[in-house]
Amino acid sequence: MDVGLSKFCPFIYDPSKMLFLGKMCYAELSFFPLYCLPLWCFATVPQLCLLNGTSIYPEVSNPYFIIFPFIFMSSSIKLLYEIFITGGSYRSWINEQRIWMIKSITSHLYGCLDAFMKRIGMRKTSFLATNKVDDDEQVMLYKKGLIDFRTSAMFLAPLITLMMLNMVSLVVGMARLILVGDLGKWFLQVLISFYILVMGYPIMEDILIRKDKGRIPPSITIFSASVTLPLIFLPLGSRF
Repeated sequence: MDVGLSKFCPFIYDPSKMLFLGKMCYAELSFFPLYCLPLWCFATVPQLCLLNGTSIYPEVSNPYFIIFPFIFMSSSIKLLYEIFITGGSYRSWINEQRIWMIKSITSHLYGCLDAFMKRIGMRKTSFLATNKVDDDEQVMLYKKGLIDFRTSAMFLAPLITLMMLNMVSLVVGMARLILVGDLGKWFLQVLISFYILVMGYPIMEDILIRKDKGRIPPSITIFSASVTLPLIFLPLGSRF
């Protein structure tokens, strides 16, 4: 993002020195962190609308419904194919999806904010050294396939908040389907919450089951819950 917002932006920097396709490649790398914006919308808007009884996708019987699962399936199958031809497995595909979602929600969001703040003079460029040495417990967690969540609260809180929001959204959505019916109306929004919970299973496992040092501190879980509650009970005039 720093390069994209500087005088070296691929779109404006000396057209005679770079071919158009080269500019597009560098632009994709420079502005890729902006992907956090649609992903945040994907993780919050359908869920809040579901909680408030608002359908935002076509019903299953609508001819335009097929567009949404087609885009999702084609993107997922493409990534799965790329992983298989490079010697990966289905589990690698799941982990790729999880890491992509975690990075977009946290690292890319804060990276974009940092770049914009530096651009408008609200923040100066800085460099902070971080510990790159693995201890024995980190190695043990890695061998078990567990994520080490010993990091800043500012990275963990958004993840936990979104997981709680999607959990409540899924429960409310399933209750709507059972008590009210009309599966076609809410199907995609319920499916999105379910998919996010499946991809975020390591976070839920950490909150509910894990007791090792790499778990999420309970204080951050409580803070995230206090942030989630107002989102759930926003006075938007919802009716079950």
